[in-house]
Amino acid sequence: MATISERMAAFIFDTDSDALSADALTMAKLCVLDWLGSVYAGKGSRPAVAILLVAKSLGGNPEATLLPDGSQSSAYMAALVNAAASHVVEMDDLHKGSILHPAAPVIPAALAMAEREGASGRELLASIVLGYEVAIRLGEAMGPSHYQFWHTTGTCGTFGAAAAVGRILGLSKQELAAALGSAGTQAAGLWEFLVDGAMSKQLHPAKAAADGLLAALLAEQGFTAASRIFEGDKGFCRAMAKEADLGRLTQGLGTTPLRILSTSFKAHAACYHIHSAIDAVLEIRRKHSLQAAEVERVHIALYPAALDLLEKVEPQDPYAAKFNIPFCVATALVYGQVAISAFTTDRLHDPKIRGVMERISLARDPELGKVYPERWPAVAEITTRAGETHVARIDFPRGDPKNPMTQEELVAKFHNLATPALDQEHRKKTVDACLQLEQVENLAGFFADLA
Repeated sequence: MATISERMAAFIFDTDSDALSADALTMAKLCVLDWLGSVYAGKGSRPAVAILLVAKSLGGNPEATLLPDGSQSSAYMAALVNAAASHVVEMDDLHKGSILHPAAPVIPAALAMAEREGASGRELLASIVLGYEVAIRLGEAMGPSHYQFWHTTGTCGTFGAAAAVGRILGLSKQELAAALGSAGTQAAGLWEFLVDGAMSKQLHPAKAAADGLLAALLAEQGFTAASRIFEGDKGFCRAMAKEADLGRLTQGLGTTPLRILSTSFKAHAACYHIHSAIDAVLEIRRKHSLQAAEVERVHIALYPAALDLLEKVEPQDPYAAKFNIPFCVATALVYGQVAISAFTTDRLHDPKIRGVMERISLARDPELGKVYPERWPAVAEITTRAGETHVARIDFPRGDPKNPMTQEELVAKFHNLATPALDQEHRKKTVDACLQLEQVENLAGFFADLA
């Protein structure tokens, strides 16, 4: 009987890029555009700059573009650097059921190898669709018990990157299975950094992208790996989840709808666990024309997993504030949005935000937890100084496939994110190129042409 790795490898190898649905290809193009916006928004951040400087000091053959400064290095270094930059501003995409940010590890790995190999835009899009499928299915199989300790983007993302790169390299089924095995033995990423508000979150997708790429390159050279990396007694699933559902890895594999179509885009520059709460208070604010000064108290009920991860996070710096529920909720009430501009030192000490934060209480609701992770619900209850109480529940935050953002909104989001880094003409050319990626014959000079 075929192993899970062999069945995954057959799926990656056998899928005809010309047979992929128009919806899947369109979604992949939007994912690339959305990811690039996050790269350009995050490229000047301290963690992104630190990883860029280390990558440049280590050197590499000029194979692919380091997007933060436009220079060339090895595909490995490009995957590392670009993935790190894309995960800083917390605006990259997310898949709810797998609790995974698929773009951050998959797209930079695929794009770096596509540049190196001169792959076509259509083959890049196909590799992204397949990489998303592998990473998301694994995240779904691992479930919330994995996420309790492990950052799924860093762990499961490594497999998605390996799948995408292996597809671009044209690996055989045997080589693809070996690439998945090497991806699994490298996969890592622990949540402890949240206590310190440290920079490790950027290292997780960086290593996932680069290590997935490395796994595929090693497989190309005949490097062997565990054949039962998923189901083995000492394999990935047994080691990293209390009750992994291995059936999710292959059930319906190769049939539609593909998992990329259930990916969410982010409307707020904060941890996605807070988005439903943000949308709930924004709904109350809009519906009742409510001003922050009128608020007596705010009560936020969330599914337990959100509080397990975020309840102890203190807004000690602008980055940590992205994971602090009261800060994000208060920002939404005071300013009517939670944009990148919300996370500055000045905003951390804004007396209007601090005043609202003091009136916010949090509660874990086991009933809300029963629908997680298929839904990430929140209930906001706001009592005004006049004694009125308003309640709103959000199960599908803005950007979810059940509450989608339009293509026009995603293009506007890209312009907003990339404006500090790119002039208007460069941004427009980037948007046009991404939306027509399937027409690009050779990606080797893709970024040079845009510049």
